[in-house]
Amino acid sequence: MKKRLISILMVALACAFVFAACAPAAETPSESASTEASTAPEASTEASAEASAPAADGDITVELVAKGFQHQFWQVVKEGAEAAGKDLGVSINFQGPPSESDIQAQVDMLNSALSKNPSAICLAALDTGSVTSQLADAQAAGIPVIGFDSGVPDAPEGQVLATAATDNAAAAGLAAEEMMKDSAFVEKVKAATPEKPVRVAVLSQDATSTSVTQRTQGFIDTFKAAAEEIFPDQVAVEGHDLYAVASAQDPAVIISVHIAPTTDAADLKNIGSAALQEDNLIGVFCSNEGSVTGFLNATNDGADLDKENGTYKDLTVAGFDAGKTQKTAVSNGWFLGSVTQDPYQIGYQAVDLAVKAAKGETVSDVDTGAKWYNAANIGDEDIAKLVYD
Repeated sequence: MKKRLISILMVALACAFVFAACAPAAETPSESASTEASTAPEASTEASAEASAPAADGDITVELVAKGFQHQFWQVVKEGAEAAGKDLGVSINFQGPPSESDIQAQVDMLNSALSKNPSAICLAALDTGSVTSQLADAQAAGIPVIGFDSGVPDAPEGQVLATAATDNAAAAGLAAEEMMKDSAFVEKVKAATPEKPVRVAVLSQDATSTSVTQRTQGFIDTFKAAAEEIFPDQVAVEGHDLYAVASAQDPAVIISVHIAPTTDAADLKNIGSAALQEDNLIGVFCSNEGSVTGFLNATNDGADLDKENGTYKDLTVAGFDAGKTQKTAVSNGWFLGSVTQDPYQIGYQAVDLAVKAAKGETVSDVDTGAKWYNAANIGDEDIAKLVYD
């Protein structure tokens, strides 16, 4: 019996050793602590990266405050902004005052936009001086501001990161280029002599507006360069001290600049009438809708430009912007054509810049382009939406 008991105990002890050998090794406290310590920083890094990452596109909101709202120009800007919002997957809100004289209404809209703490703001300021505190508030809150259309002229450095706008000088230069593509017009230029110089008039409503002065200078520079390829050193600019340039030799081509003393309709008509009195006038460029309207008023609502029976049927005229009377002049062939800004791209590119700025990307000014329209393409869909009434 005793032997049997000893045998049983020995078997049990052997089994215990076998089970102990087969079982997985237990994790020591020091090993467990070491493992947890090594994984903790990785989890912390992931959380930190998530917190500092820019908002996903769907979380970005852009507030746009325009100079106006009801005018067709601004409706096309709005259309472009909405298209960009859809393409980029961001939320936008577009607003503007009833008219471009409602400065306080725009200030109130900008305050409302700021109160929403958006990802970015796009602004076409009616009066920069009226929004200086709002610009400072946006900068302090880390809300990037993007200018569009006329932007925010003379804004304090760093408060407006970039602007989506027309390069007015280049756009006006487009009109000069188109005039110099017209074979009948070019033949008149080539026929000029110092004894009988030809004249091309530039009509502008003022000499202070940045956009108008840029267009005036842009047309002059481009046309002068093209004319000097025919008559080197024989192209002069006259009529206004701001733009006057004497030619090295007696001029064969004279660019005469006419600036209205005010933007009143009567003054704009008067500069048009004055230009028509010049000897050997072969061309006219009107730098905005106001000067176009004044010139048309000086030509019997444009009827005197009729290519069949008009008093000035041989005159080559180019305009800028749009408006009902200008569209009529272009459609009837009274104008060679006109330049239109691209309000759709102004809205689209403004939102694109705003989204990039909201993500912390570096942004810079964007030229939203301009298009030439004439009787042949004014009805095309891509032009028709740009030329407002």
